[in-house]
Amino acid sequence: MKVIEPVTAIELQQYYTLRWKILRAPWNQPRGSERDALDSCSTHLMVVADNRKVIAAGRLHFNSIREAQLRYMAVDLQQQRKGVGTLLLQALEQRAVTLGAAHIILDARECALRFYRKNGYVAQGAGHVLFNTITHVQMTKSLDNLNRPASAAHS
Repeated sequence: MKVIEPVTAIELQQYYTLRWKILRAPWNQPRGSERDALDSCSTHLMVVADNRKVIAAGRLHFNSIREAQLRYMAVDLQQQRKGVGTLLLQALEQRAVTLGAAHIILDARECALRFYRKNGYVAQGAGHVLFNTITHVQMTKSLDNLNRPASAAHS
């Protein structure tokens, strides 16, 4: 499996289909609800299996010059708890660092809190409630450790 940026029409269609399937379909939301106005100015990454099937998707955008935000993290149900989400998360964080972010924020569904905590995120407070049922928690992570040059990291 590997992380790629969807660029072809087919890759983008597969990317958005997974986002809809995991994040919207279980709540009977229509296709198209997995997209928003920031998609056009965001970085999109996805994990593809060896057979090129999309098994994870996530988006990165910037709220300010130093603050990145993750949204729409989705991992195929059969691939969860196999390191796929961590692989995608690390790739999105590295992209944020490359683009100049000092920290990253996200709103995590309560069922994903353990995953984000395990990956260094800290809860900051209550987030929004999606579809009147899905509670989120605002989380943040400093990217300082990722920002250090490799030589400084080994001192």
